Amino acid sequence: MKQTLVNIIIVFFTGTSLFSQSKFSQFLKPSDSLDTIRRNTVVISEAAIATSTLIGLNQLWYADYPRSNFKTLNDSGEWLQMDKMGHVFSSYQLGRLGANTLNWAGISKKDQLIFGATLGLGFLTTVEIFDGFSEEWGFSWSDMAANAAGTGLYVGQELLWNEQRLILKYSFHRTSYAKQRPNTLGSGLAEEFLKDYNGQTYWLSANINSFFKTESIPNWLNLAFGYGADGMLTGEPNETQFLDQQRTRQYYLSLDIDLTRIRTNSHFLKTLFDVFNLIKVPFPALEMNSNGRIKWHYIYF
Repeated sequence: MKQTLVNIIIVFFTGTSLFSQSKFSQFLKPSDSLDTIRRNTVVISEAAIATSTLIGLNQLWYADYPRSNFKTLNDSGEWLQMDKMGHVFSSYQLGRLGANTLNWAGISKKDQLIFGATLGLGFLTTVEIFDGFSEEWGFSWSDMAANAAGTGLYVGQELLWNEQRLILKYSFHRTSYAKQRPNTLGSGLAEEFLKDYNGQTYWLSANINSFFKTESIPNWLNLAFGYGADGMLTGEPNETQFLDQQRTRQYYLSLDIDLTRIRTNSHFLKTLFDVFNLIKVPFPALEMNSNGRIKWHYIYF
């Protein structure tokens, strides 16, 4: 992945004229004041994407299951809370995207937090309502709490520090469990990336310099705390068909890179770094699991 990314950057810069680079970089540069054309573009684009996504989700997913009266369910104990971590991560990252696009349009900081950072919470709340009217699922208050936590993490840091010192990130590696239950955990890399909770790790990546203000450590270096789980074939541990699951929680300590803190004058690179900053950079990691075992990973994805 690293070499591919480098190749893409090289091709872009060598295959584009200096004039075009300047124009494109200027386009990506956030506006210093309200740009109504950019604002309207952002609002219309986000509304169109969100609407089409929800319509597609309704037709391709919920249409296959019968409707019901609105109901709630308690799924807080499923998948060792890995699905809840996914909600926190999604809400945070969608909120970060919403705020950043409004910043690009020159929207005030206050409105970025009100109308942009709440994008994830609003979208995921709509999905929960869909669940509430489906016979197969139900509205989950624990999912909603996770959605609110993700949005709160972004907004709270902007209000407290005016920057994101703590970033939520994601990493994934393939496991053997998906082959045992491909319908549930995914068939193929693309599905497993989203469905196989055994291969997912969610990270809280903390920028060291933001807290300790030292010149001896690079400004882009972070300390990352990860959470994952293993041995899960079902959401609940007591399903009669899979009673021999060895379900364990995993806790990680590793280093990371905050790509947005790498200094560059190129707005193209700044945008590229911002997009890829949701992925945890592979580093050595120390793992401790709920069984008390400690394991060292020379490189962890």
